[in-house]
Amino acid sequence: MDRNQLTGFALLAALLIGYFFYNSHEQKVMMEQKRADSTAHALANPRPKIDSSLAVKAETAPAANDSATEALRKSQPPAYNGTKEIVTLTNKKLSIQFSSKGAYPISANILQYKTYDQKPLYLFNGDGNYLSAILPFDNGRSTAELYFAPVMKDEPNGDKTIDFVADLGNGKRVNIMYTLPADDYMMRCTISLTGMPATAIPITLQTMGLKTEKDITVERGGGSVTQVYYKNKNGDGDYFSLRPEEKTQHDDGTCNWVGFRKQYFSTALISDDGFSRMDLKFAAKTDTAKADSNVIAQYQAKMELPLRAGGTAQTASLKWYIGPNDFNTLKSYKIGMEDMVPLGYGIMAFVKYINRYALIPIFYFLAGFISNYAIIIMLMTIFIRLILSFFTYKSYLSSAKMRVLKPELDALRAKIGDDQQKFSMEQMKLYKSAGVNPLGGCLPMVFQLPILLSMYYMFPSFIEFRQQHFLWCNDLSTYDSVCNFGFSVPFYGDHISLFTLLMTASSLFLAIYNRNMTPQDPNNPMMKYMPFIFPIILMGVFNKMAAALTFYYTFSNILSIAQQFIIQKYFIDEKAIHAQLQENKNKPVTPSKWSQRLEEMQKLQAERAKTPPRINKK
Repeated sequence: MDRNQLTGFALLAALLIGYFFYNSHEQKVMMEQKRADSTAHALANPRPKIDSSLAVKAETAPAANDSATEALRKSQPPAYNGTKEIVTLTNKKLSIQFSSKGAYPISANILQYKTYDQKPLYLFNGDGNYLSAILPFDNGRSTAELYFAPVMKDEPNGDKTIDFVADLGNGKRVNIMYTLPADDYMMRCTISLTGMPATAIPITLQTMGLKTEKDITVERGGGSVTQVYYKNKNGDGDYFSLRPEEKTQHDDGTCNWVGFRKQYFSTALISDDGFSRMDLKFAAKTDTAKADSNVIAQYQAKMELPLRAGGTAQTASLKWYIGPNDFNTLKSYKIGMEDMVPLGYGIMAFVKYINRYALIPIFYFLAGFISNYAIIIMLMTIFIRLILSFFTYKSYLSSAKMRVLKPELDALRAKIGDDQQKFSMEQMKLYKSAGVNPLGGCLPMVFQLPILLSMYYMFPSFIEFRQQHFLWCNDLSTYDSVCNFGFSVPFYGDHISLFTLLMTASSLFLAIYNRNMTPQDPNNPMMKYMPFIFPIILMGVFNKMAAALTFYYTFSNILSIAQQFIIQKYFIDEKAIHAQLQENKNKPVTPSKWSQRLEEMQKLQAERAKTPPRINKK
């Protein structure tokens, strides 16, 4: 790795680090602005207050021996009195429990997956999860306060349905019907109002996401791990990362779907006719005072749901996705839900196209023949290296030319002395006469960097690596902890990831190997140590990264060492290169516009350095 390669690598690293700090700051400013806009909108458009004192709650029912109160209770509609029941719909993929009070799901067990601890995987579970609607009746009665009678039936095609019926009396009725297909994660929901004319009703969806992975601090970490997504019917959309503090977001567009994404699982509510007046409220849960606390985040969405008129009833059709963040599964619904798999965003959004149209198809193609995903990673790495081998060869050839010219450069340096500007000009002349491009070594890095960034986003987001074993690692989707400290080391963590150590060691070995193969600039000692400092810094950053990612970087480093050894040993003849460079010196040189401009700039800097500063005399 020559000076120009190191310079390019250092600049790219500085750009990346600067981007992460800049993006974090800009996202914070954006969220604060959106929060201010949401607050201003709420003040300008206050929602009507509902008199909760009119609601009849079973939990506060009077004593049975109070005959007058008992007679009043019996005279009320059936939906105001009842007993809470739990009913279940199950197919090949999901088992969903519903509460007859409110007629909404209270738990969702994703059957084909287990938690990291090999327990049943519940995306949500408990009374903090609900879907409710405000009815145009009784001063805004909420469906969460009503008792529904469940009617279950099996469809001929294998689908299973629960029809929740709430009789409000005087010809008024609410039906909430859920249909679970025989083999799908997408549940259908129909809300039907009879005797209550309306064009739209407010609905509220709340979800309490539960821990399913190895490290709850990673799941609660926000950023690209836990997010809220929504997409409008015109194709526009947005996402928001969850933070420890509660955030709100308002949108007046016609939203097609809104989703809550955890690390590898999501729930999304889709409207056939779109939502309007959407208010989102979300926060990551960081309170760990309770030892059994299992909630990672709370998400709430309030929306206006349009109703369709049909005879004596008005209806609304919904779909409810409860399942994994599997790219192909989400893509199959053709409404853009695959965007919930973060394959690149922000200034690095371009890498998601590399993932979608190149790396993911290659991965699935190989997965059709190979069941071991670590082997797939190795084959993908080899395939990418073969594609870039021509540029890699050019890079090593450029390094070899630099080594061949090193004695002449040393002679120039001894002749010129400490005048660095003059030395740079003479160095450029030597390169030009010999036909050497000093930037030739940077070309492979330019082509490899998008691939490295694509893998950086793809591997930690790809559910296919979840709970896949390889060597000592029992889950490639999270870090491979071979030693837990019981305490946290600043800038490192509370454990040792062996793949991260191997990645660091292979990076240092590659740096040493490159140093021995590349001429060093004695006037720039920092460039001598940069290749050794950067891997040490990355060791702390990658210690909590997915083992699939750190294994990929480790194997990529090993391939780089092997590739460089083979090219240097069998494809590069330094004697022939030296003879060719000497021959090039005898050929007339046609300078490029860039080299002419660079030479002019160097001459101008040299003249300015010789001119003494002007002193103003008063």
